[in-house]
Amino acid sequence: MLTITPEASHAIRGILSASDAPDGAMFRISPQSQDGEAPGASLTVSVIEEAPPNDEIVEGDQVAVAVEPTAAQLLEDKKLDATVVGDEINFSIAEQGT
Repeated sequence: MLTITPEASHAIRGILSASDAPDGAMFRISPQSQDGEAPGASLTVSVIEEAPPNDEIVEGDQVAVAVEPTAAQLLEDKKLDATVVGDEINFSIAEQGT
């Protein structure tokens, strides 16, 4: 199962609190297919009000992230991390244990 680092949890909480999203909103990770790429080769994040019923919910530090089922398979043994530099947030996916 995907894990969420404390840095990523902090970044997500900041984004959700700064957005117009209602209380209880969450991040969602889903596949994004682009021209010439297989579906799921790229991932996208979005802010949603409610997770779709088939999404996997991953708990971080005071944050929940909905993961679309295809993306959940891709991220099964990964961790979501974030680096914040000024107002810019860069999310990254890495192997767990690194």
